[in-house]
Amino acid sequence: MYKGNRIGVVVTAYDEEAFVGTVIETVPDFVDRIYAVDDASPDDSWAVIQQVASQINETAEPRPELAVTDGGEGRRVVPIQHEENRGYGASVKTGYRHAVEDEMDVVAVMNGDGQMDPDILHRIIDPVVEGEADYAKGNRLLDPEDRQDMSTFRFVGNAMLTGLSKFASGYWAISDPQNGYTAISRETIEELDLDSVTDEYGFLNHILTHLNVNEQRVADVPMTAVYGEEESSIRYVPFIRFVSLLLLRSFIWRLKTRFVVQEFHPSVVFYGAGSAGLAGGTAGIAGSFFRTLRGKDGFTSAMASFATLLVGVVALGIGIWLDADEDEDLEVTGYEYSTERTSSEQLPDHR
Repeated sequence: MYKGNRIGVVVTAYDEEAFVGTVIETVPDFVDRIYAVDDASPDDSWAVIQQVASQINETAEPRPELAVTDGGEGRRVVPIQHEENRGYGASVKTGYRHAVEDEMDVVAVMNGDGQMDPDILHRIIDPVVEGEADYAKGNRLLDPEDRQDMSTFRFVGNAMLTGLSKFASGYWAISDPQNGYTAISRETIEELDLDSVTDEYGFLNHILTHLNVNEQRVADVPMTAVYGEEESSIRYVPFIRFVSLLLLRSFIWRLKTRFVVQEFHPSVVFYGAGSAGLAGGTAGIAGSFFRTLRGKDGFTSAMASFATLLVGVVALGIGIWLDADEDEDLEVTGYEYSTERTSSEQLPDHR
């Protein structure tokens, strides 16, 4: 236990036979249960998970006070395998559901690729354990030193997705949405409609939108980017295309649900006016340009289109300001102090 809370950790694995065993073995002792989920890997990830789970469960101190959803009472590591590949999000959701049934108070996620430092797990779960947030996530973008090992390609891609995710989720002060080092309370999992959250890699972006609609508090926790010899299984072009469309749908769904259905909010009007102004102004300027190429007068229409475009930009800015102001209380960004707590000697007694 950790500060009186039962802690579960979901370890996701797909093609991670070289790393997943070490990830499971290095999960801190204060974690009560580890849910190792293999997403029908074509390599030997499942065999590694079973082997490591058997070794740990044979030597770990029994915890009979904790139930286990699929038998094996007292086990610390619960190996789970999907019969077919279902996606990263599906693996996390499988772990969440098992943890809820086992009555874990806080559930963290550590991917099986070894990129998440187990020594800072307490920092990731602290905002949730201490009741400051309902969901916490790592952030590698807050400090230049934390992202020095991140390639320019990764950084630019992450920055673009951060901007799009701010629109979609409504968490304007939260960044690094692709960071999978997360923690969530059992109550928050129970309130979420997990079936409506994508099973694909866009899960991390999509769940933020659902958390916002449920008015859940989200915390950003500084952490250092860690990259080793692992290779990502993400195909970036299809991934960016899929996530971009997902975020657009999420943005529209969030505005409709929170600011129209649940209660009316003026940001919807300004977002609508801004979008119309940008679209109309851009189309008008393009039309004026082609009129000029054909030798016709396009100056007057160009000026009118520019004015429309400018009104659209202003309206969009007001919409963003109103949106951000409405959700300010849902963002917890005061956990910078956690960067000073990196050694196990500084941890409180978890027993």
